[in-house]
Parts: sequence; structure tokens; C-alpha cells
Amino acid sequence: MKFIIAKKIEMSQEFGPDGNVIPVTVLEAGPVVVTQVKTVESDGYPAVQVGFGTRKEKHVSKPVKGHLKDLGLFAVLKEFRSPDSYERGQKISADVFAAGDTVDVIGTSIGRGYAGVVKRHGFKGKRATHGTKDQLRKSGSIGSKRQGPVAPGKRMAGHMGAAQVTVKNIEVVSVDAAANRMKIRGAVPGSRGAIVFIQTARNSK
Repeated sequence: MKFIIAKKIEMSQEFGPDGNVIPVTVLEAGPVVVTQVKTVESDGYPAVQVGFGTRKEKHVSKPVKGHLKDLGLFAVLKEFRSPDSYERGQKISADVFAAGDTVDVIGTSIGRGYAGVVKRHGFKGKRATHGTKDQLRKSGSIGSKRQGPVAPGKRMAGHMGAAQVTVKNIEVVSVDAAANRMKIRGAVPGSRGAIVFIQTARNSK
């Protein structure tokens, strides 16, 4: 499985061979450095931990410094499940992917703050007549039985967004390995500067 860590730069567009406009997200993809290799024999499962970006020494704990040793201090550490063989210190660049590849992109959606049930879950709300007054956008009863507990997963008001989102089966439009740039069709989670994780699509179309 191929993978890389990237930073969202901006939304843009390109023209396809047929002249149609393709909306793309421009990403700064890698390079990443392999910081740890896990195997079935030593850890019980095969995985690769990689580091991306840089961080000031005062913001890194001593255990992490010892773990990274001579590799440098990274802003992001991420583990990917992969049976492929890698070596500690190995660099992985944007050219691990090519135009036409299908990938899954994992990121954190933009936070929307506290939201009610109408905005958060699409509730209809109540009619504005017959004494409804200030109850137009209220959720109504949340219990299913007298003095009973609220059922787990009940749709209620609360924090909206800022959750992990996976966009599946999207196409890599182009890769510029020299500039560490990658363009992916459509939108990916997060605002500008957000970190996203790109990996080979698990369920290709």
C-alpha cells in the first residue's frame, strides 16, 4: 500500500483533455521519513510510522526525541498499516503516486462550533402557529420512556464539525515530485494548512 502525509495549500482548477474544467485541491505532499517499522514478529502487525514537517525542539517531549534520535524533529507522526518492506530513515516523496491513481484522503473537517438540531442534523423544526412561540427550532422530547435515560447516539444539539472524515476513491490529477506538489480531484477535509493523510484506496471503483 502506498501512502504519504500532505498539507492542504488551496483549491484550484485544471482543464482536462476534453476541455472540461476539473476542480482540484493542491497539496504539499511529503517528503516523509520512515521513523519506525513494525513487523508481525515484533509488534503483532505490519505497519510503518512516518514523520512530516518540522517542529521546534522545545515543543517535543524527551521520549519522542529519543524515539526519533538522528532523524530530526517532525511536526506530525502517523502510522500506516502496510505489509510492504521499508527501512528506518527512508524518504518517501510525492512521486510514490502518479496521475490516475485512486486514493483515500483522511483529514479533520472544519469546526463549525455549537449547533442546534436543525443545522446539525437537518431537523424540520416546528410550525410557527398555534402557540409555538419560541420553540421553532427546539429538538423536542429526547426520552423514549417516562424518566428513562437518553438513548446512546440520540441526535441532539452539540459541537459540529472538527471530526475525522475520509473521502474515498478520488483521483490523483497530477504529481510534481520536484516541487512536492500533488493535485487531487475535488475537495478534501479541512481548511488551508490542514494536514491530511493520503493512502491507496482500499475499495477502488
